[in-house]
Amino acid sequence: MDGGDGAYSSRTAEDVFRDFRGRRAGMIKALTTDVEKFYQLCDPEKENLCLYGLPNETWEVTLPAEEVPPELPEPALGINFARDGMDEQDWLALVAVHSDAWLLAVAFYFGARFGFDKESRDCNPFAVLFSLELLMCELWRRLFNMINNLPTIYEVVTGTTKRQFKEKTSNSSSKNKSSSKMSRPAESQIKASRMPTPKEDEDSGADEEEDEEDHENTLCGACGDNYANDEFWICCDVCERWFHGKCVKITPARAEHIKQYKCPSCSNKRARA
Repeated sequence: MDGGDGAYSSRTAEDVFRDFRGRRAGMIKALTTDVEKFYQLCDPEKENLCLYGLPNETWEVTLPAEEVPPELPEPALGINFARDGMDEQDWLALVAVHSDAWLLAVAFYFGARFGFDKESRDCNPFAVLFSLELLMCELWRRLFNMINNLPTIYEVVTGTTKRQFKEKTSNSSSKNKSSSKMSRPAESQIKASRMPTPKEDEDSGADEEEDEEDHENTLCGACGDNYANDEFWICCDVCERWFHGKCVKITPARAEHIKQYKCPSCSNKRARA
């Protein structure tokens, strides 16, 4: 699957990570925002199926590659067979775990096969003897650190990261109804709605800084990326996960008229029930 030598003949740790991040984003979409389509494609009556993440942040459910050995490591086979024999969330979590394992296998396959950036090595044979191992260790360490800074697909799909965040901030100041549903309005909007007294302004400034630190650890339930000040976010009232408005196609104007927001995953689960 999508692993031609021509595109990967000179890879750096950053190149491998970009590939990893793109495939990861595609698989997260399959298991969250596109979960209804993914569920239907995993028909237990079909043959062994695999979930593939592609570098362009898309995904597909298909049969494994025919060539032996395959161009890339293969994902878990037969994910469709367990679909109707398990609770849906348990099944999605199982697929997520296998997807994490596959992503790591692909990333380290590229690192091992193409040796990262070979041109950065010293061509002096004596220098190579002493520095090659050190260089490769540094490249592997850089790749691992970049991957490790992202939450796993399992954490995104099960909300594990979100729960850890809630436990960590359980003693923080309580938030009103509007702040629990949507991300805080811009500073200009706050000032336009109410001009605080100097005392109130000092207290609210401290609260905003605390909220800002809390939000920095929040991850989008669809793409898994971190919170950002300049992006609109909305929280699902059912699973309590946060989402970029653009990931779930909700605008600030539309959110104003939603009394109880349900993310695509929760909405699809209720529809099937």
